[in-house]
Amino acid sequence: MAFIRKKQRERQLQLYSRERFSLLLLNLEEYYFEQHSANHIQHKGSQSERKIRGSLKICSKSVIFEPDAISQPIIKIPLRDCRIGKHGENGASRHFAKTLSGEISLIFSQVYFIKEHNIVAPYKIERGTMEYVFELDVSGKVEDVVETLLQLHRASCLDKLGDQAAMITAILQSRLARTSFDKNRFQSVSEKLHMECKAEMVTPLVTNPGHVCITDTTLYFQPLNGYPKPVVQITLQDVRRVYRRRHGLMPLGLEVFCTEDDLCSDIYLKFYEPQDRDDLYFFIATYLEHHVAERTAESYMLQWQRGHLSNYQYLLHLNTLADRSCNDLSQYPVFPWVISDYCSAELDLSNPGTFRDLSKPVGALNKERLERLLTRYQEMPEPKFMYGSHYSSPGYVLFYLVRIAPEYMLCLQNGRFDHADRMFNSIAETWRNCLDGATDFKELIPEFYGEDVSFLVNSLRLDLGKKQGGQLVEDVELPPWAQMFHPLTYEGGVDSNSIEDPDEKVALLTQILEFGQTPKQLFVTPHPRRITPKFKSLPQTSSYNASTADSPGEESFEDLTEESRTLAWSNITKLQLHEQHKIHKEAVTGIAVSGNGSSVFTTSHDSTLKMFSKESKMLQRSISFSNMALSSCFLLPGDATVASSSWDNNIYFYSIAFGRRQDTLMGHDDAVSKICWHDNRLYSASWDSTVKVWSALPTGTTGAQRLQFELLAELEHDVGVDTMSLNAASALLVSGTREGAVNIWDLATATVLHQIPCHSGTVCHTAFSPDSRHVLSTGEDGSLNVIDVQTGMLISSLTSAEPQRCFLWDGNSVLSGSQSGELLVWDLLGAKISERIRGHTGAVTCMWMNEQCSSVITGGEDRQIIFWKLQY
Repeated sequence: MAFIRKKQRERQLQLYSRERFSLLLLNLEEYYFEQHSANHIQHKGSQSERKIRGSLKICSKSVIFEPDAISQPIIKIPLRDCRIGKHGENGASRHFAKTLSGEISLIFSQVYFIKEHNIVAPYKIERGTMEYVFELDVSGKVEDVVETLLQLHRASCLDKLGDQAAMITAILQSRLARTSFDKNRFQSVSEKLHMECKAEMVTPLVTNPGHVCITDTTLYFQPLNGYPKPVVQITLQDVRRVYRRRHGLMPLGLEVFCTEDDLCSDIYLKFYEPQDRDDLYFFIATYLEHHVAERTAESYMLQWQRGHLSNYQYLLHLNTLADRSCNDLSQYPVFPWVISDYCSAELDLSNPGTFRDLSKPVGALNKERLERLLTRYQEMPEPKFMYGSHYSSPGYVLFYLVRIAPEYMLCLQNGRFDHADRMFNSIAETWRNCLDGATDFKELIPEFYGEDVSFLVNSLRLDLGKKQGGQLVEDVELPPWAQMFHPLTYEGGVDSNSIEDPDEKVALLTQILEFGQTPKQLFVTPHPRRITPKFKSLPQTSSYNASTADSPGEESFEDLTEESRTLAWSNITKLQLHEQHKIHKEAVTGIAVSGNGSSVFTTSHDSTLKMFSKESKMLQRSISFSNMALSSCFLLPGDATVASSSWDNNIYFYSIAFGRRQDTLMGHDDAVSKICWHDNRLYSASWDSTVKVWSALPTGTTGAQRLQFELLAELEHDVGVDTMSLNAASALLVSGTREGAVNIWDLATATVLHQIPCHSGTVCHTAFSPDSRHVLSTGEDGSLNVIDVQTGMLISSLTSAEPQRCFLWDGNSVLSGSQSGELLVWDLLGAKISERIRGHTGAVTCMWMNEQCSSVITGGEDRQIIFWKLQY
């Protein structure tokens, strides 16, 4: 997984450079400044004098000598442990001295020996007064190196950590100010420089300072020390994602990915100024706007619900959006414990007890422990906190990964592994500790759910110590059923800029980096369920809960046409204009088509209901009920009666067979904006702030049946209702208001389930997805919003340059009619417009689609109706 891939990349770099040195040999928050080819002179002046060839590396808190011969250990001398001494003299007044031959002498009291024979193992420490002499290849550099060492030594010897950090930072910034990005590193002489600034490249536990440069084609980072290579470059054309990050709870990070699904980024940068970070982000983001669709938590949720993302992929994306990165071990990706049974020989997946309760954090799974924590919390002075340790921290991440990343553990723990009995020895034992331990609340990491299990195996044959029983720490013990297998952490919890004491600020930053950080909160409402592969329509008596659940059923005609619908929607971009007819004097507002497709009924602001023959391509009837606009229409079952709603507050029923008005329902106090019908029930929306539900039972003789209306329910809104629609089972209704609210109603109880203020103006159109899991709404503000029916969460929002007045959709793709007259095809999962189709010369105001989804009719402000067909 992420860390394993990271390690593989590092090994490739090490093979390329043939170096044993890495930044992990430095202390936390230490910088590597420069290196010089040199000899380590052993036993200077004696007959046994010996020179060991290697490189001398100057770091902010230590001096490191890496011999060329891998049989020799790397030497690390902490500058703080150096004491007064001069080569060849005793009691001299300087810590370091140079000789005429270009030699540098260090006198110190402690030294570390690392990677002898290139074996990763705990550091060996030697104490006592010692003197090492190093001879630089270029003797002219000795004076500058000695001066640098004296500066860094003074910083290391300051009593206060804040003063140490301030002095080292000043030295670093001085070096950065004296250098700039080498423009000779540009890939092309035609590249145009956009910006250059100072930054640090972030890798797990360490950072590397240098210069960032971005041109019109490429992002560059040039390390100040030239390590691990002279320049890192990323072609903007390869970039797929870019994220602004918190680093140390400060808005200074930027992470760039050249892959869509990989958690491991191509570069993670930490800037010294938020403005530099933001400028670079917006430059890359602007470039990506024309090439790559923006990804949000809501868009990923929609893909996950629709089955386009696995649980694993979905959690990886949410981790990424929440600032978690494999480059920052204090914000490493978190995956939950899912299984709670690590004792059984076989795992019973049908038993609920097999699984951990995911509605609770690890710290709340054990009731007795939770009660103890609550008691302690109530007795605690401010600032109070429930858990004394985090569910993720660098120590926890490396607890799991020590077998593949031992150098990281040695870096974090000052050259030592943890005690053998505290190592990651058993999955079952670790789970028990997380469940029962007083201070252990850690979750898992992505590696537990990936395909690479190497982190569970001691393939490097590391000496990780012996447990109390005498057993060596080797591979992780798997469960029997496995045949193979604090407030400082929160963003905004503390303002480090307000802390003036430098010691307190350094201590705070260290605690943040080592303790772990809480990710951003991506969702503020309960997370929706995933959609199962098949959804069956339910009877009208279904309540809200039943209508959104899966239920078994027999194959129906709908199932037989499902394949044709899927095929049609997959080719919706191939929709072509077939014929068009101007039949009204003002905008068309509603379309209804007879069952055999021969007759098309339309309503208009010109106050007429028209009947158009598709076969003869002629207008057959024109009916006027009043001098007010008609707003919508539908055909009753049997195609004998057409109903239309009017701005005169009435609903009219016209008998096609008898050619006359059959009934009039005077049911509202203001214009009726939309009507629909299901199973002898009429639903009417009005500007009088109500949606009314009527029973409509036929009375009279068969030849001249009239309808008797009875008001069953009145769904009250705060303002006028402009649109509404039913779900497939007629158990739910969605309405859209003039003030931009979308309301989801349970018709069985006539209660509102969710009220979502998701538009800044009038809602133009709303509709359920075929499976009733989602609602799509469009508004005058130009936005298309997808809402989860179960939770009422706004899970996706796309913006267009103009209002989309009406639409059709299948849950994944949308065909919308725009204000300009175009038909737009939207890919909701890809968050993009797939096709623009020219049609009307004015706004598209209404749409109709046949059951097979192969034919579309649109009406517009240009007074036309247009017939469209799919061309496969």
